[in-house]
Parts: sequence; structure tokens; C-alpha cells
Amino acid sequence: MDVHRSFAQVAILDQGVVKDHGRFTMEREAVLAFADRVLTKEDDIVLEATGNTAVIVRLLAPFVHRVVIANPLQVRAIAWAKVKTDKIDAATLARLHAAQFLPEVWMPPEDVELQRRVIAERTQLVSQMTRLKNRIHSILHANLMPRETGRIFSKSGRARLEALPLPVDQMRMALRHHDELGRLAAELAVIDRDLAQRALDDPNVRRLMTIGGINAIVAASVLAAIGDITRFASPEKLVSYLGLNPSVHQSGDHPAFHGHITHRGRGHARGMLVEAAWSLAPSPGPLSAFFHRISLKRGKQVAAVATARKLTVLVWHMLTKSQDYAWTRPALLQYKLRALELTAGRASRRGGNKPGPARDYSLKTVRDQERAWLAKAEHEYRHFVAAWRERPPAKTRPA
Repeated sequence: MDVHRSFAQVAILDQGVVKDHGRFTMEREAVLAFADRVLTKEDDIVLEATGNTAVIVRLLAPFVHRVVIANPLQVRAIAWAKVKTDKIDAATLARLHAAQFLPEVWMPPEDVELQRRVIAERTQLVSQMTRLKNRIHSILHANLMPRETGRIFSKSGRARLEALPLPVDQMRMALRHHDELGRLAAELAVIDRDLAQRALDDPNVRRLMTIGGINAIVAASVLAAIGDITRFASPEKLVSYLGLNPSVHQSGDHPAFHGHITHRGRGHARGMLVEAAWSLAPSPGPLSAFFHRISLKRGKQVAAVATARKLTVLVWHMLTKSQDYAWTRPALLQYKLRALELTAGRASRRGGNKPGPARDYSLKTVRDQERAWLAKAEHEYRHFVAAWRERPPAKTRPA
């Protein structure tokens, strides 16, 4: 099936012969009618990954033996042709699948697909809120107003905004943006509560939160992008899936040229890992030492991407081996977990006689002890890297 926005072109490959079966409209009733009229339990359906692939798979899966989703980028590279029509594309998909040469895409189950939709909705809300804040800042800047901090975007910030000497039309614009910002903030709180409730029931979220720079939102985003970790045979496979591996160009006798990262795969998860790398940089630890070592040679931007790649490798090992991060800070972890519980709507325990598990993070002595412990680990990492650099060349080392 060569799927378009409004229709799908169908080609049937039977005993090596391709038959054109025409097209049908991309509507729910038409898809079910096509499946009931044409398909059998011995058939395989092949289609490329598109925006409506998930619903097509759910509708056709009960009628056929298997639904195969093809990677459109790789199919285009394999089956590129000067003559291209919908009929030829549909027949090409059928022939590639019959020859077992079709690059397939993993279809996530219902729970993973739901998590991805919620994460995408949250990303859109945050992007809209950032845009509104920037518009309010631009209005203030155009009228030579001092740059306001986050106080102006709170519930009480509307009164501060109304007190500013702005022109009538721009004041109306700024207040409209502020009201819209409050509405989006309420929707964001609902989504965050839903994500927090799901995260509390997911042990993998708690496991990834043992890394200092990863909170529940980052962990849920990465896990939604990964899905089933057993799909990736090695950490390099996961790095490539998230688009954090460098592009390579090599031909003939020329040496290989390594360029920027490929940016393929789940871009939101890649961005979340880069943000986690930035938050890890100021605090002591092996990952911070790695960040600063790369930043001295290539700059902080490259160091953040390299640390995100290191985090991806670490996530693969933690999920595959079911192990927590070795250099976790217990007080910080309990603080993050308690904040996650409050976001999920759990009852507050303030005012009780028994201190909660997150109390240690408010004690400066405990925080200093954890930071000193991580600083020692960072020193050992730097010492290991220095010793590794000073090792003799491979030809002179003993066997």
C-alpha cells in the first residue's frame, strides 16, 4: 500500500506476479471495507511509515497475518528510480518484502504510543508558552521597560503587568498573551500530573532518575522513544536510533570524514538528553568531568552533545542490566521522587512529627557530603583518563 493523505494505492504480489488493485480513500469505513473484501489471514500488508500509520495498523492487523511498516528513507535509497508513480511504489514495497530486503520500522504497542502522544502534547504546550513569554518580553523591550523575571508570568504577575505604562493597544496585547499563558499553564499541570502518575508505576523511570541530571520528564521522554530496550543489540544501536552518532563519509582510498551528528530518529528524546547533559555539567561527578574535558578541546556545545551520547550508552546499560546509576546521590534522588509524588497528587506530609525521606536534601551537611563523594569519583575519573593517555603505543605494549 502506497499511503497518501486522502487515498492509498494497492498492489498485490501473488506468485511473483504484481496486480494493480486500484485505490481506496483513507477513511475508517473504507479501510475496513477493503480489509473485509480483499484481505485474508495468509496476507502480509506492507506500507511506509506516515502520520496515520498507527491507526491503519490497528484497523488491518485483525484481518491479516502481519502488517509490515517500512522505513521511507531507506526504501527511497534502495528503490530510487527515474520513473515514479503510486503504482510503481506500491509494487516496489511488495517486491522488497517478498525478497526479505525491506527495511522495517518497529510498531510500538498501545501504551508506548500513548506515552509518545502525551510527551508530544507536552512539548507543544511548552513551546507555545515560551513563544507567548517571548512576545511579552518583546513588548516590554519595545517600550524601554526593564526586563522582567518570571514573577510577571505568575498569577499575581498580571497586576504587575497592568501597572506598567504601556500604550493601550500593546497593553491589551500583553494582557491577552498573559491570559493565554495562564490557560496553557493549567493544561500543562494536568499533563504533568498524568505523566507523574504513570512514572510512579514505572520502575525504569525511577532507575533513570538515579542519574543526577535526569528528572521524571526526561526519563519518561527517553523511555517513550526507546520502547522495548531489547530491540537494540548494543548501545551503538541506541545511539544511532536517537541520531547522536556522527555522520561518516568514506570512499575509495580516501580517509573517513566524520561530520556532525545525523539528527535521525526521535528528536525530542535527543533534545532531552542534551538538556540533561547541560544540567550535569555544574555538579561534580564522572559525567561532569567528561563534559569539561571535551569542552576544553571542542567547546561546550560539542561537549553537551558528546555527554548526551555518553548518557545514551549509560541508559542502555542500565536498562539492559536492570542496574541503577553507580554514582547516584541518595538525598537528591529522594527529593526528586518526593517532588514526583506531589506532582502526581499525593498528599503532603508537612507538619508531622516524623521526617520524610526527602528531608536529608534540605540539610547542607548531607548535600556537601554527597558532593564531596562525587568530587572524589570525578578525581578518580580524571586520573584514569590521564593514565590512559600516557599508555605506550599499541606496537610497544607487551602482549
